[in-house]
Amino acid sequence: MNQKIFDCSVDTDLLTGMRLAKASLGRTELAVIPTDTVYGIAANAFSAEAVAALLAAKGRGRQSPPPVLVSGISQARALVESFPDAALKLAETFWPGALTMIFRSQPSLTWDLGETKQTVALRVPDHKIALALLEETGPLAVSSANLTGEPAATTCQQAFDYLQNTVQVYLDAGNSPKGEASTILDMTAVVDSYDAEGRLSTSGTVKVVRRGALSEAKIRSVIGNLLESSAE
Repeated sequence: MNQKIFDCSVDTDLLTGMRLAKASLGRTELAVIPTDTVYGIAANAFSAEAVAALLAAKGRGRQSPPPVLVSGISQARALVESFPDAALKLAETFWPGALTMIFRSQPSLTWDLGETKQTVALRVPDHKIALALLEETGPLAVSSANLTGEPAATTCQQAFDYLQNTVQVYLDAGNSPKGEASTILDMTAVVDSYDAEGRLSTSGTVKVVRRGALSEAKIRSVIGNLLESSAE
């Protein structure tokens, strides 16, 4: 058995792997973690050194910043300039799950995820191991555990075959439940305003940046015509 890979179906391996993953992430090293969509390569979101190592491991440049996984809505709110009502409805419906939303990032944050243009892509994964780790570490920069241009890894062994010794710890939780990347929505054009009586009105539209495991029909069922129509 590869000494970097920990079988999370075995209690002793799970405990050891989680402890070592937390320690590695705290040292600005990398860990491969399971999520509900595909396996992800994780780094401390607040360490420029760790994020640079993540991008280097994938063979990706700063122009492709990684998304950030969070443990819940409250953690997400702390990272963004505003969290509009439409985003809240989507989060309450589809988080944890295969939905990533792009927001304007909180200006006071001292982090460097790459060339983000002051935005951040956030998701709450629907996977108990990923969520348990996020509760311990706080927000993590996480991108699919593959080399750029290659298919996303849906097993831990695939992730290891791609990334080898660039990653210190691999948490193996079997096949990815969905096996498909998350749907990404751009929420940055959505603006909430309130009249004198406190009634909410929303302007702007929500754009689909990447189609994924969550269908546009399900998204539209929550936010209606705020979702910009996309060409088939």
